[in-house]
Amino acid sequence: MTSPTFVIAGKLTREYILPPLGNPLLDSPGGNLLYAAGGLAVWDANANAGLLGRVSEDYPQAWLRDLEKRGFDIRGIITLHGSQNIDLRSFIAYTDSNERSQSNAVTHFARRQLPFPKALLGYLPVDEARKDPREPDAASPAALDVPKYFRDVRHVHLCPFDFVSQSQMVNLFKGGSNQTVSLDPAPGYMTTSFWRDLRLVLQGVTVFQPSEDEVRALFWGETNDLWEMAQQVSQYGPQIIVIKRGALGQLVFDAAGNHRYEVPAYSSRLADPTGAGDAFCGGYLAGFQKTNDPLMAAIHGSVSASLKIEGSGPFYPLEVLPGLAEARLHTLQEMAREI
Repeated sequence: MTSPTFVIAGKLTREYILPPLGNPLLDSPGGNLLYAAGGLAVWDANANAGLLGRVSEDYPQAWLRDLEKRGFDIRGIITLHGSQNIDLRSFIAYTDSNERSQSNAVTHFARRQLPFPKALLGYLPVDEARKDPREPDAASPAALDVPKYFRDVRHVHLCPFDFVSQSQMVNLFKGGSNQTVSLDPAPGYMTTSFWRDLRLVLQGVTVFQPSEDEVRALFWGETNDLWEMAQQVSQYGPQIIVIKRGALGQLVFDAAGNHRYEVPAYSSRLADPTGAGDAFCGGYLAGFQKTNDPLMAAIHGSVSASLKIEGSGPFYPLEVLPGLAEARLHTLQEMAREI
């Protein structure tokens, strides 16, 4: 069997989103796996990416067929049966100030004068803060699920999921020769108390891509300097640290040459920010495979994120005008700077 060019591992969900602008999404395909895949596909319409994830028995088969039609390799998406079955529902509402809420679904629907969907009855948001980061999550992709022909793929991205499953994935892929493994950490384990455990996993990571909030939580009480944080992380393995800062863009630390770059966010219309960070990581992986340049990869990622926030759903970035991504790429190239 032929191996894909990329592998992305992450979570799949059935999304219920009340976005800042536009129509609600009620039971539509989502999850960080798909948002990263959409961000990657911006740069290659026929992106040969293998997807690793898990779905429940009732996950619509039409959604999986759609992924195949888009050119994704879904042989790494496992269906759980019987007692292993998982609840894939995910609810997100945005307030008037664009703050994200994942609880009180009934209230949010009532506030917008929308009927409450029966499919959301009984839904309870997962409290990530209360979960033990050392406990594997049944909804996370597992190293044992990875097809053999995915294992030597050179460009791999791990979306946020539980620490145990992520660390096993890193161990699986770091054995490959000349592999690039990028890791987007889950916020639940980005704490000072978990730093020692995380350092062991970072030895197998090429690109580490936390958000600003996550990296600040990791170094809480130690330093307020983001560059200092990036430099400390790089001492444990990652050659490239990308700190995602939302509307402020990204900071990129290239340890090999001790380069520090600032990439601004492209100014675009905010309709739905869901999945923008994942779209960035997918775009980064595509850009890095294409250019082998940490800065250019971040600019590719920034463009993918800018397209994502202008509409809803993981594949909205693929519906924009032809040539728009390239035009934004050139604009951001002019704006990015080394400091």
